[in-house]
Amino acid sequence: MKRIFYGLLLFTLTSSPTLTITPAFGQTEIRKERVQFVRGANSAIVESSITGYEIADYVLGAREGQYMNVSMATDNTGNYFNIFMPGENEVAMFNGSIGENQYEGIIPKSGDYRVRVYMMRSAARRNEIANYRLEMIITEAGNSSANSSENIYDNDALVEGSNFNATGNIPCAMTTSQPTGSCFFGVTREGNGSGIVTITKLDGRTRAIFFENGKATGYDMNQADPGEFSVEKQGDLSLVRIGEERYEIPDAVIFGG
Repeated sequence: MKRIFYGLLLFTLTSSPTLTITPAFGQTEIRKERVQFVRGANSAIVESSITGYEIADYVLGAREGQYMNVSMATDNTGNYFNIFMPGENEVAMFNGSIGENQYEGIIPKSGDYRVRVYMMRSAARRNEIANYRLEMIITEAGNSSANSSENIYDNDALVEGSNFNATGNIPCAMTTSQPTGSCFFGVTREGNGSGIVTITKLDGRTRAIFFENGKATGYDMNQADPGEFSVEKQGDLSLVRIGEERYEIPDAVIFGG
Protein backbone atom coordinates (compact mmCIF):
# COMPACT_ATOMS: atom_id res chain seq x y z
CA MET A 1 0.00 0.00 0.00
CA LYS A 2 1.12 3.58 -0.53
CA ARG A 3 2.90 5.20 2.41
CA ILE A 4 1.42 8.37 3.82
CA PHE A 5 3.36 11.12 5.56
CA TYR A 6 1.93 13.54 8.08
CA GLY A 7 3.39 16.41 10.07
CA LEU A 8 4.73 15.63 13.52
CA LEU A 9 2.29 16.34 16.33
CA LEU A 10 2.70 16.25 20.09
CA PHE A 11 1.24 13.50 22.24
CA THR A 12 0.82 12.49 25.88
CA LEU A 13 1.64 9.04 27.25
CA THR A 14 0.22 7.75 30.51
CA SER A 15 2.36 4.92 31.82
CA SER A 16 0.97 1.90 33.62
CA PRO A 17 3.01 -0.32 35.94
CA THR A 18 5.33 -2.70 34.12
CA LEU A 19 3.96 -6.23 33.92
CA THR A 20 6.12 -9.33 33.94
CA ILE A 21 5.06 -12.61 32.36
CA THR A 22 6.95 -15.86 31.90
CA PRO A 23 6.36 -17.49 28.51
CA ALA A 24 8.00 -20.73 27.48
CA PHE A 25 11.12 -19.03 26.11
CA GLY A 26 11.99 -16.94 29.16
CA GLN A 27 11.23 -13.88 31.25
CA THR A 28 9.46 -11.07 29.40
CA GLU A 29 8.68 -7.58 30.62
CA ILE A 30 5.69 -5.77 29.13
CA ARG A 31 5.68 -1.99 29.48
CA LYS A 32 2.20 -0.53 28.96
CA GLU A 33 1.60 3.07 27.93
CA ARG A 34 -1.67 4.70 26.92
CA VAL A 35 -1.45 7.04 23.96
CA GLN A 36 -3.54 10.20 24.18
CA PHE A 37 -3.57 12.68 21.29
CA VAL A 38 -3.49 16.32 22.32
CA ARG A 39 -6.63 18.29 21.51
CA GLY A 40 -7.00 18.78 17.76
CA ALA A 41 -4.21 16.34 16.84
CA ASN A 42 -4.69 13.07 14.96
CA SER A 43 -1.25 11.52 15.43
CA ALA A 44 1.33 10.65 18.05
CA ILE A 45 5.02 9.77 17.84
CA VAL A 46 6.93 7.65 20.32
CA GLU A 47 10.72 7.49 20.35
CA SER A 48 11.93 4.79 22.73
CA SER A 49 13.89 1.53 22.99
CA ILE A 50 13.58 -2.05 24.17
CA THR A 51 16.21 -4.57 25.20
CA GLY A 52 16.14 -8.35 24.77
CA TYR A 53 12.76 -9.86 25.62
CA GLU A 54 11.29 -6.56 26.77
CA ILE A 55 7.95 -5.65 25.13
CA ALA A 56 6.21 -2.27 24.90
CA ASP A 57 2.43 -2.08 24.48
CA TYR A 58 0.99 1.24 23.26
CA VAL A 59 -2.76 1.39 23.89
CA LEU A 60 -4.93 3.78 21.89
CA GLY A 61 -8.68 4.04 21.54
CA ALA A 62 -10.34 4.12 18.12
CA ARG A 63 -13.85 3.94 16.70
CA GLU A 64 -15.21 1.57 14.08
CA GLY A 65 -14.85 3.06 10.61
CA GLN A 66 -11.92 5.33 11.43
CA TYR A 67 -8.65 5.07 9.49
CA MET A 68 -5.45 3.85 11.23
CA ASN A 69 -1.89 4.27 9.98
CA VAL A 70 0.98 2.89 12.08
CA SER A 71 4.62 2.85 10.97
CA MET A 72 7.92 2.25 12.72
CA ALA A 73 11.55 3.06 11.95
CA THR A 74 14.17 1.10 13.92
CA ASP A 75 17.92 0.53 14.02
CA ASN A 76 17.49 -3.21 14.70
CA THR A 77 16.39 -5.58 11.92
CA GLY A 78 14.82 -7.92 14.50
CA ASN A 79 12.52 -5.20 15.88
CA TYR A 80 8.83 -5.26 14.83
CA PHE A 81 5.33 -4.31 15.98
CA ASN A 82 2.02 -6.19 16.00
CA ILE A 83 -1.48 -4.75 16.38
CA PHE A 84 -4.14 -6.45 18.51
CA MET A 85 -7.87 -5.76 18.30
CA PRO A 86 -9.88 -4.88 21.43
CA GLY A 87 -10.15 -7.87 23.78
CA GLU A 88 -7.72 -9.99 21.71
CA ASN A 89 -4.66 -11.39 23.48
CA GLU A 90 -3.45 -14.11 21.14
CA VAL A 91 -4.00 -13.46 17.43
CA ALA A 92 -2.68 -10.19 15.99
CA MET A 93 -4.70 -8.43 13.30
CA PHE A 94 -1.39 -7.20 11.85
CA ASN A 95 2.14 -8.60 12.07
CA GLY A 96 4.99 -6.22 11.31
CA SER A 97 7.44 -8.97 10.41
CA ILE A 98 5.24 -9.62 7.35
CA GLY A 99 3.95 -6.10 6.75
CA GLU A 100 7.41 -4.46 6.95
CA ASN A 101 6.43 -2.36 9.98
CA GLN A 102 3.81 -0.39 8.02
CA TYR A 103 0.06 -0.76 8.59
CA GLU A 104 -2.85 1.08 6.97
CA GLY A 105 -6.49 0.14 7.31
CA ILE A 106 -10.03 0.85 8.47
CA ILE A 107 -10.84 0.16 12.13
CA PRO A 108 -13.15 -2.92 12.20
CA LYS A 109 -14.56 -2.35 15.72
CA SER A 110 -14.51 0.27 18.46
CA GLY A 111 -12.30 -0.06 21.53
CA ASP A 112 -8.69 -0.08 22.72
CA TYR A 113 -6.08 -1.29 20.21
CA ARG A 114 -2.62 -2.41 21.35
CA VAL A 115 0.43 -1.67 19.24
CA ARG A 116 2.99 -4.15 20.60
CA VAL A 117 6.69 -3.46 19.95
CA TYR A 118 8.94 -6.48 20.41
CA MET A 119 12.13 -8.21 19.33
CA MET A 120 12.37 -11.47 17.40
CA ARG A 121 13.71 -14.36 19.49
CA SER A 122 17.03 -14.49 17.66
CA ALA A 123 17.75 -10.89 18.64
CA ALA A 124 16.11 -11.09 22.07
CA ARG A 125 18.18 -14.04 23.25
CA ARG A 126 21.32 -12.03 22.42
CA ASN A 127 19.94 -9.22 24.60
CA GLU A 128 20.15 -6.77 21.70
CA ILE A 129 18.90 -3.19 21.96
CA ALA A 130 16.43 -1.65 19.50
CA ASN A 131 15.92 2.11 19.24
CA TYR A 132 12.69 2.88 17.42
CA ARG A 133 10.41 5.68 16.29
CA LEU A 134 6.74 4.69 16.21
CA GLU A 135 4.12 6.90 14.54
CA MET A 136 0.41 6.27 15.12
CA ILE A 137 -2.28 8.11 13.15
CA ILE A 138 -6.06 7.93 13.63
CA THR A 139 -8.34 9.95 11.35
CA GLU A 140 -11.93 9.91 10.20
CA ALA A 141 -12.04 7.73 7.09
CA GLY A 142 -13.79 10.36 5.01
CA ASN A 143 -11.11 12.95 5.82
CA SER A 144 -8.12 10.95 4.55
CA SER A 145 -7.28 10.84 0.86
CA ALA A 146 -5.54 7.54 1.62
CA ASN A 147 -8.92 5.91 2.10
CA SER A 148 -10.37 6.62 -1.32
CA SER A 149 -11.09 3.58 -3.44
CA GLU A 150 -8.71 4.98 -6.05
CA ASN A 151 -5.69 5.05 -3.73
CA ILE A 152 -6.11 1.90 -1.69
CA TYR A 153 -7.99 -0.46 -3.95
CA ASP A 154 -6.71 0.52 -7.42
CA ASN A 155 -10.14 1.73 -8.55
CA ASP A 156 -11.82 -1.52 -7.44
CA ALA A 157 -15.22 -0.50 -6.02
CA LEU A 158 -16.10 -1.21 -2.40
CA VAL A 159 -18.96 -3.41 -1.30
CA GLU A 160 -21.69 -1.09 -0.05
CA GLY A 161 -21.55 -0.69 3.71
CA SER A 162 -18.11 -2.28 4.03
CA ASN A 163 -14.42 -1.53 3.57
CA PHE A 164 -13.87 -4.54 1.31
CA ASN A 165 -13.70 -4.83 -2.47
CA ALA A 166 -15.59 -8.13 -2.28
CA THR A 167 -17.17 -10.35 0.36
CA GLY A 168 -18.51 -13.88 0.40
CA ASN A 169 -17.81 -17.33 1.80
CA ILE A 170 -15.01 -19.85 1.21
CA PRO A 171 -14.57 -23.49 2.32
CA CYS A 172 -12.62 -23.77 5.57
CA ALA A 173 -11.86 -25.99 8.57
CA MET A 174 -10.11 -25.29 11.86
CA THR A 175 -8.76 -28.80 12.60
CA THR A 176 -7.72 -31.80 10.53
CA SER A 177 -10.59 -33.86 11.96
CA GLN A 178 -13.22 -31.20 11.28
CA PRO A 179 -15.29 -31.49 8.09
CA THR A 180 -15.07 -28.60 5.67
CA GLY A 181 -17.36 -25.75 6.60
CA SER A 182 -17.94 -22.23 5.30
CA CYS A 183 -16.18 -19.05 6.47
CA PHE A 184 -17.07 -15.46 5.65
CA PHE A 185 -14.34 -13.42 3.97
CA GLY A 186 -13.67 -9.86 2.88
CA VAL A 187 -10.86 -8.91 0.51
CA THR A 188 -8.97 -5.63 0.03
CA ARG A 189 -7.30 -5.64 -3.38
CA GLU A 190 -4.16 -3.71 -4.28
CA GLY A 191 -4.11 -4.78 -7.94
CA ASN A 192 -2.17 -7.40 -9.92
CA GLY A 193 -3.25 -10.20 -7.59
CA SER A 194 -1.96 -8.52 -4.42
CA GLY A 195 -3.98 -7.73 -1.31
CA ILE A 196 -5.33 -9.11 1.96
CA VAL A 197 -8.07 -11.72 2.43
CA THR A 198 -9.59 -11.36 5.91
CA ILE A 199 -11.45 -14.51 7.00
CA THR A 200 -13.83 -14.79 9.93
CA LYS A 201 -13.07 -18.16 11.49
CA LEU A 202 -15.70 -20.50 12.87
CA ASP A 203 -14.97 -19.30 16.43
CA GLY A 204 -15.60 -15.68 15.43
CA ARG A 205 -11.96 -14.58 15.35
CA THR A 206 -10.34 -13.32 12.15
CA ARG A 207 -7.42 -14.56 10.09
CA ALA A 208 -5.70 -12.34 7.51
CA ILE A 209 -3.89 -13.99 4.58
CA PHE A 210 -1.55 -11.88 2.44
CA PHE A 211 -1.28 -12.26 -1.35
CA GLU A 212 1.35 -10.99 -3.78
CA ASN A 213 0.98 -11.46 -7.54
CA GLY A 214 -1.76 -14.02 -7.02
CA LYS A 215 0.18 -16.16 -4.54
CA ALA A 216 -0.52 -16.49 -0.81
CA THR A 217 2.70 -15.38 0.90
CA GLY A 218 1.92 -15.22 4.62
CA TYR A 219 -0.58 -14.47 7.36
CA ASP A 220 -1.07 -12.50 10.58
CA MET A 221 0.98 -14.88 12.69
CA ASN A 222 2.15 -14.54 16.27
CA GLN A 223 3.79 -16.78 18.86
CA ALA A 224 0.46 -18.45 19.67
CA ASP A 225 0.04 -19.87 16.17
CA PRO A 226 0.52 -23.64 16.36
CA GLY A 227 1.92 -24.68 13.01
CA GLU A 228 3.53 -23.99 9.67
CA PHE A 229 2.16 -22.04 6.71
CA SER A 230 1.87 -23.83 3.36
CA VAL A 231 0.16 -23.21 0.03
CA GLU A 232 -0.84 -25.73 -2.62
CA LYS A 233 -2.11 -24.55 -5.98
CA GLN A 234 -4.84 -26.60 -7.70
CA GLY A 235 -5.94 -24.92 -10.91
CA ASP A 236 -7.48 -21.58 -9.95
CA LEU A 237 -7.67 -22.56 -6.26
CA SER A 238 -5.16 -21.84 -3.48
CA LEU A 239 -5.26 -24.39 -0.66
CA VAL A 240 -3.82 -22.54 2.33
CA ARG A 241 -2.87 -24.39 5.52
CA ILE A 242 -1.88 -22.70 8.78
CA GLY A 243 -1.17 -25.43 11.30
CA GLU A 244 -4.43 -27.42 11.32
CA GLU A 245 -6.44 -24.58 9.77
CA ARG A 246 -7.17 -24.85 6.07
CA TYR A 247 -8.76 -22.49 3.58
CA GLU A 248 -9.72 -22.84 -0.09
CA ILE A 249 -9.36 -19.46 -1.81
CA PRO A 250 -10.31 -19.09 -5.52
CA ASP A 251 -8.21 -16.78 -7.70
CA ALA A 252 -11.32 -14.66 -8.30
CA VAL A 253 -11.23 -13.56 -4.66
CA ILE A 254 -7.93 -11.73 -5.05
CA PHE A 255 -8.03 -10.89 -8.77
CA GLY A 256 -11.74 -10.05 -9.04
CA GLY A 257 -14.05 -11.09 -11.80
